[in-house]
Amino acid sequence: MLSIAFKEWAVICRALATGRQSLIIRKGGIAEEGGIFKPEHPRFWLYPTLFHEQQQKGVKPAAMPLLEEAERDRPEPGTLRFTHGVDVSAVHFVENLDAALALDEFHIWSPEVITQRFHYRSPGLYVLLVRAWKATPVEMPERPEFAGCKTWVELGRELPDDGTPVLGDEEHRQRVDAVRDRLTHTRG
Repeated sequence: MLSIAFKEWAVICRALATGRQSLIIRKGGIAEEGGIFKPEHPRFWLYPTLFHEQQQKGVKPAAMPLLEEAERDRPEPGTLRFTHGVDVSAVHFVENLDAALALDEFHIWSPEVITQRFHYRSPGLYVLLVRAWKATPVEMPERPEFAGCKTWVELGRELPDDGTPVLGDEEHRQRVDAVRDRLTHTRG
C-alpha cells in the first residue's frame, strides 16, 4: 500500500506508463521548501497534471500523440485517477548542462525545457531513473491541499500498489546502464 504521489506533467506520466521513457527530470516546485526538490521517496504513484499549452510547448513534436491520449483519458474535473506508479532505480544530480542535454534520446522533453529547468535558480537537475508499473486504477477526489507547485503529495490514504512492471527486467537494466554510461561520459 502506498500513499505518496508525485506530480508530473500528464504527457510525461503517459510516456512513463507506455515505456517510452524511464527518466524523471526535476528541479523543484515553487511550493517546496526552499524551492528545492528532494528525491525522498523510492516508490510513488504518478499524479498527472495537465496544463495543455505548457506541455504542448515543452515536449518534442513526436510526443504530441501522448499528450492527446492523456487529454482524452483525463478524469472528470475534481477527480484524480491513479493508474501507474514508479520505483526509483537510481538518482543522479547533474551539474553540467551538456550532460543533461546528452540525455535527449531518453525522454520527450524539449531541449529548451531541459535548459530552462537546469538554470532555474541555480544550475543543476535531478535525474531519476525509474521503472514504471501499472496498477488497477483508483479514483479519488482532488483535495485543496493537493494544489500548488509542489512535487510530493500525501494522499491521505493508502492505495494498493501491486502493479505489474511496464518494462521487463532486461530492458529496464539496459536503459539504466545506457543513462549511467551517458552521464559518465559527459560529466564536465
